[in-house]
Amino acid sequence: MKLYDQNISIDEFHWQLGLLQTLDVGLIVLDHEFNIQLWNSFMVNHSGISDSKVRNKSLFDTFPELPATWLKRKLNSVFLLNNRAFITWEERPYLFRFKSYRPITGRADFMYQNITLIPLASPSGKVEHLGILIYDMTDAAISRLDLQQANAELSQLSRTDRLTKLNNRGYWEECVKHEFERYVRTQVPSSLVMLDIDHFKPINDTMGHLAGDEVIRKLASEISHHARATDIAGRYGGEEFGILLVNTPAANAEVFAERLRAAVEGLDIRYDNQRIDITVSIGIAEVDNLQDDYHRWIEQTDQALYFSKEHGRNLVTVFSNIPDK
Repeated sequence: MKLYDQNISIDEFHWQLGLLQTLDVGLIVLDHEFNIQLWNSFMVNHSGISDSKVRNKSLFDTFPELPATWLKRKLNSVFLLNNRAFITWEERPYLFRFKSYRPITGRADFMYQNITLIPLASPSGKVEHLGILIYDMTDAAISRLDLQQANAELSQLSRTDRLTKLNNRGYWEECVKHEFERYVRTQVPSSLVMLDIDHFKPINDTMGHLAGDEVIRKLASEISHHARATDIAGRYGGEEFGILLVNTPAANAEVFAERLRAAVEGLDIRYDNQRIDITVSIGIAEVDNLQDDYHRWIEQTDQALYFSKEHGRNLVTVFSNIPDK
């Protein structure tokens, strides 16, 4: 159909109007002053405004909510360059905020739109009018957005520990690796905190694994409560957890760890009408230039944790404070 030619005569265009009125596509024709010369039935039906009320009226006076500066720049480029232009719903969800009446995607708040701007030539070949085609892309847009959301949820699930809802070990170690690489570039210190539940095996042996799971969930919740938005907590394995404290030297990490240790000691954990008291042993290591890679950083934190285990439990140890390490 000649509507899609690089230029089409405005005279030729009129005989096509009868067909265009029946298509499920919006059509507006503007002159150089952006006055509306044609407003098809799609536009009437979705705007609720008849053709007679907008004919020869300024588009921008009639619809002041339109992004005038941005849209005029688009329209003027079509007049000047005599080339079509396109606006996708990804760039701007809609030009006219119409309600969506799509049966499949009725939950959309508005009609997503793709826009095509077409130069319309007079018999002399001069472009004196411009056509705006509006396509309802709601079904495609909602499907795309649903797919993006599903992919985001899958990505979140792939890095989340199912029991605790904290990061799993693989993702947490990736974060530690990136933070180590950032330290190499910036020399801004960060610290790792690792903690382990003291005497956890007897809880599983005497009360069962469901009780152990409840203990792990409560501890994870307490970690999340104490961690800052910038901290990255993860389940390292079993009853062991890691927390990456970004932009935090070991001295500050020790303050954080002591608060967390005391809070865990005071937790009131209930399972099957029985109270379960727990404590944790904690190790801390600050990143430094003597560590070959992030594995060594984790290893030092783990050494500090086991020092706490071996020296009475319910204790916080900083790696740099271990004698004869």
